[in-house]
Amino acid sequence: MRPLAALLSLLAAPAPAQLAVQPLPLVAPAWDPAAAYVTAGQDEPGYRSWYLAASWRPVHVKAFHDYLVSNGVAGIVPTWQLLRTASSWERCGAQPFEVPPSSEWPHIVQTLRYVRAHVVPEIGPVEVVSGYRNPLLNGCAGGAPESAHKHYSAIDLVPLRPITREHLMQTLCTVHSSRGSQYQTGLGFYAYLRFHVDSTKFRRWGTDSSAAPACTPIMRPEDVASMALSPSEETAASSAAAEAPAIAEPQIPIAARTP
Repeated sequence: MRPLAALLSLLAAPAPAQLAVQPLPLVAPAWDPAAAYVTAGQDEPGYRSWYLAASWRPVHVKAFHDYLVSNGVAGIVPTWQLLRTASSWERCGAQPFEVPPSSEWPHIVQTLRYVRAHVVPEIGPVEVVSGYRNPLLNGCAGGAPESAHKHYSAIDLVPLRPITREHLMQTLCTVHSSRGSQYQTGLGFYAYLRFHVDSTKFRRWGTDSSAAPACTPIMRPEDVASMALSPSEETAASSAAAEAPAIAEPQIPIAARTP
């Protein structure tokens, strides 16, 4: 009986191939286009550290947030993101966040109105990756001499819902052609999915009409000084990342309840 029992146990045992560890299925990376531009220190934890590092900062941030509320433009994007400076802040020895001078606050109101009325409804929620740049930082970052960022009319954004660069251009150029002049909106496209919106003057640049037929440039020679962005600000991201599907609907960090 013992030989028979041994034979039966061998037959019942799993084959060597069955004992091998099976590879885990590949999981697509989470959709996070802002990661190409936001470094440690300019992310959500970095904002909290910056906010708490000086006693006067919460006072200034609250004043700015209250100004947005009083003008009906709070909550379109989280207030803290509107305080991001330049992507190259660290290289330039600047602060990752800055409350602009109060004299410049009125300039961002019309820009945010356009984002609320004609950007978010078309492509979904967006994240601000750059806002105000003081003159020294703007110069170090290679910004245009007359950059709208210096006067806080401009913000650079990325979409939080998956979209191709071509579809992003086509969608935003179409609405800009029909409604941009009403807001005196400048629309520019940079590397990957980063785009620029301001309310300084109606113009458009960085477009690709071969990929997006509606995206033809709208510019005059005198506009050039306000439209350039240096390569240091245009962090290149791989096209593979641009096409990566999202695992779940991304969420905007820090709700509007946090200034």
